[in-house]
Amino acid sequence: MKRLSLILFVFGLTVSLFGQNPSPTCYRVYLSDKNNSPYSINNPSAYLSQRAIDKRTRFNIPVTERDLPVNPQYKQQILALDSQMQPLAVSKWMNTFTVYCPDSTIVSQIENLPFVDSILAVAAYQLHEMPIVQAIPDNQTPIVHNITTPSKDTLDYGYGFNQIALHNGHLLHAEGFRGEGMLIAVIDGGFRGIESYSYFQELVNSGRYLGKYILLPNLVDTLSYGGIECGHGTDVTSAMALNSPGEVIGTAPDASYVFIVSEFQGTEQLIEEDFWANGAEIADSIGADILNSSLGYYNFRDFPQANFTYAELDGQHSIASRCATILGEKGVVVCVSAGNWGGPPWYYVGHPADAFDIISVGATSDSLHVGFSSIGPTSDGRVKPDVVAEGYYVFLYGPAPPDYPYDYWIYETGGTSMSCPIIAGLSACLWQAMPQYSSTEIMQIIRESSHLYNNPNPEYGYGIPDFYKAYTSHVGINDYKPLNISVYPNPVTDKLILTNTDGNIQSISIYNTSGQLVLQTTVPHSPILEIPVTNLPNGFYIGTATLNNHQTATFKFIKRIP
Repeated sequence: MKRLSLILFVFGLTVSLFGQNPSPTCYRVYLSDKNNSPYSINNPSAYLSQRAIDKRTRFNIPVTERDLPVNPQYKQQILALDSQMQPLAVSKWMNTFTVYCPDSTIVSQIENLPFVDSILAVAAYQLHEMPIVQAIPDNQTPIVHNITTPSKDTLDYGYGFNQIALHNGHLLHAEGFRGEGMLIAVIDGGFRGIESYSYFQELVNSGRYLGKYILLPNLVDTLSYGGIECGHGTDVTSAMALNSPGEVIGTAPDASYVFIVSEFQGTEQLIEEDFWANGAEIADSIGADILNSSLGYYNFRDFPQANFTYAELDGQHSIASRCATILGEKGVVVCVSAGNWGGPPWYYVGHPADAFDIISVGATSDSLHVGFSSIGPTSDGRVKPDVVAEGYYVFLYGPAPPDYPYDYWIYETGGTSMSCPIIAGLSACLWQAMPQYSSTEIMQIIRESSHLYNNPNPEYGYGIPDFYKAYTSHVGINDYKPLNISVYPNPVTDKLILTNTDGNIQSISIYNTSGQLVLQTTVPHSPILEIPVTNLPNGFYIGTATLNNHQTATFKFIKRIP
């Protein structure tokens, strides 16, 4: 048995490397269109892997113009304006191109190009002449295939038992679901040693290590920024991928993994959201099933002019949040750390944890909320975090000191960075067990399995999910679909209209974000229902419709006072 060591987790103690409001050198260019693109929705293999295309077909997810890469001619024309300019990041979903442009006089020239809509300053980097590696070229998306099945091991979780048993994940494993055939993309700040440490050799040798993307430019004096190969992502992966019976078994020990480096650990600037968005699109293009991201943003200490306000915590203002929402729609279960800002001055979840229809993960200790774990709701009143997991006593492997007889030791750490991969790994196992469900359905099933689903609150969200309950309550059901209820207008001011083509609703119950029942009514069997909400306070609400067959359907709406 390797030595057990306690490592204290520390958040946000890096010294700022810039003065207040530093002069920008990096800009996000919003493009107005994708006209005359060499890409076509009829030929998705030019920018999506076969695995991604097969998933789109399986779940009837259309390839649309949004999926087309940014027009390469537009990028070339922008870069041709000045020899010092360098490409940094690209987002096809947002139709943006982020560039290094140290000569501020060029910015107006970019803005005057006929295909440029607007420009936003995002960073004050100083770069070497060439980046280490650019984002994956639009026309060279790798094909992910031939995911192998590893050998079985005895399920002795050792120190890792409590963090998985809290969610009955060990029972899901016992049914034979440990993530086989599932692809998990991990977006983080660095994966030092992921290919070489002995405790990841099974992952590498089995062919389930499927590559690494480094999306960062070559900063001047990179070491002062913490480097690009820190071990945070390695620790995060450890919580999912470890497979050492008697010591620690992760939540998805048989899954396959792709790693995406999207940020420096030693600096915080808005451009890291551009890298995150770029990474999310890579996850989609390779056909990932799960995304784990233990990153979050709200305050950019080295580029403070870009700081967000609580009013902007609405899933819309952040490019990372918007891409997280789209990624969930494209057939990926998106798991994002809620953040470690539970105390002053912020308190709330960050971006992209405020995205719509993803799983944002908070932290507990012995099933109780931990003070550092960020809370909700979002500024538009939605429940956040979605769920919580152990985030104080999480056992992992990590690299040992030079004088230690092994290259790793078991240690104990915490933060929402570590609670998130617990949920992400178990999500992979659940989806393996129930492949007939879409990513959106899997995420909703996880919420519904949580112990506070009918009474969510700002600290726990919907609570602690039970993955075995999620599995057993749906096993054998091959035709699950969300019940056909539509709600409009949304937001609403006075009268909420529900449509149900089957006309079999018996009653409607509406709850506020504190889980309090604020309105309940029995309704006639009608395909169109009108619910007066004039007297409800401004805010976000969750409704439950009970049907004749005792099934329930949930819906959400925002009440606004005119």
